[in-house]
Amino acid sequence: MLTTDVLIVGYGPVGEMLTILLAQRGLTVTAVERWATPYNFPRAVSYDGEASRVLAAAGVADRLGPVVESSGEYTFKNGFGRTLLHVKVTGDGPMGWPDSVSFYQPGLEALLAERGAELPGVTVLRPYQVTGLVEHDDGVEVAIAGPDGEEVRAARWVIGCDGANSFVREHLGSGVTDLGFTYDWLVCDVVPHEAREFKPNNLQVCDPARPRTAVSAGPGHRRWEFMRVPGESREEFESAGSVWRLLGLFDITPDNATLERYGVYTTQACSAERWRSGRILLAGDAAHVMPPFMGQGMSSGFRDALNLAWKLDLVHRGLADEALLDTYQEERCAHVQHAIRMSIDSGTVICETDRAAAAGRDAAMLAELRRRTARPRTRSLLEPLSGGVRHSGCEAAGAPMPQGRVEVDGRAGLFDEVVGTGFVLLCAEDPDDLLDADARTFLDALGARVVRIVPAGAPAPGSGAAPTAFDLDDVYLAHLKRYDAVAVLVRPDFYVFGTAADPAAVPALVEDLRRQIRRG
Repeated sequence: MLTTDVLIVGYGPVGEMLTILLAQRGLTVTAVERWATPYNFPRAVSYDGEASRVLAAAGVADRLGPVVESSGEYTFKNGFGRTLLHVKVTGDGPMGWPDSVSFYQPGLEALLAERGAELPGVTVLRPYQVTGLVEHDDGVEVAIAGPDGEEVRAARWVIGCDGANSFVREHLGSGVTDLGFTYDWLVCDVVPHEAREFKPNNLQVCDPARPRTAVSAGPGHRRWEFMRVPGESREEFESAGSVWRLLGLFDITPDNATLERYGVYTTQACSAERWRSGRILLAGDAAHVMPPFMGQGMSSGFRDALNLAWKLDLVHRGLADEALLDTYQEERCAHVQHAIRMSIDSGTVICETDRAAAAGRDAAMLAELRRRTARPRTRSLLEPLSGGVRHSGCEAAGAPMPQGRVEVDGRAGLFDEVVGTGFVLLCAEDPDDLLDADARTFLDALGARVVRIVPAGAPAPGSGAAPTAFDLDDVYLAHLKRYDAVAVLVRPDFYVFGTAADPAAVPALVEDLRRQIRRG
């Protein structure tokens, strides 16, 4: 019986990302996908700066140029054309990447598949379908049906990335909490015949007569969406005649654009009640589905993948107990609930069809627009961890760690690129003076990066075991100063485990990490 460390059910973007992150850590991965070829039309059209950072960690950042563009700006207007909200997306957000990027999903998936194929230990089976799972103490037997019949494979872990109608979730017997936010929207993916500037690049028209959306779907691609309003039949709504009539509201006709595809989808806001049972786990849409209005679906799935990858890696290497995996749902579900609530709040504004209620909404938003200062707004959904693996009693614990540019040994760039990813202990003093032998041995076993950070332009400190990073953007020293800390320990998913207020507290900080991952 063929055995793999991890078998992933579903090879969409989250399954692809998880495959890469695990394989980069040396695990063998088998991905099972029911469809013979990738879905050739976009579903998601934007992701955030945290997702960009995960993509960089997966080794594809330098390949994305042909399939991504800056989202630029988001504007909400009412049915009379008055601006209710305007958000300009920053080019370099706190993660070191734009706060929002528009992309062409088939192109992104192809790049992720290309990256996965480069890594040793990766097997992709398509078209194959998982038909049964039998759990044992040391692994899972997976029944798979494919073109040549049925077979059984063994995996130490199985992860369901198989979408909203997940077979794996059904096997777990997990219930789903449904918040009941359901509206029908007609999605039209379009390729304009000629290059054309759209101002704003991303638009929400909050018109009670017909809520509608016009957004970038990556270079050369656009998406228009129209909500079905009360009294309108679905059959009438999704007819070809209706599609072109609605696109005509934006001067899109068969003469100037090609309609790639159209279809009606129903918004959902739900989360699985159980993300893990023994050696079987869920990620991405199998674990949560949210309305599209904040562009957080795929971004949330990428967060799942990175959170799960580093924890599975530690368990696989014998550095952590399996109980560490219980923190996966604890951490990710809380963040997902935040993203779902914000998506519902945004959708509630957009989807209003009662004219009186819409007028009240417009008045409130226009008043807020007049009060707002000139300070730039972002769409960042960075959210601290509320539980899980973090240093208790520490103000910074669980906060997202920002990223800036550093210089190490004459090489300058973003911290992740120059220093590397994984656990990072960043120190304002010589780490040799801060770490005892036990702490150093444990960090070495983790493969942690231990770095001394100094101001840009400062004289290079004397020789030491740890590399010196010059803080070109004053991101890291400012972060330490904000928390009155001499060192910060960062997790592989870019969240702060904790800080140390003085040199004597650094070994205790490292020891607390060891205790928490060995708490089973």
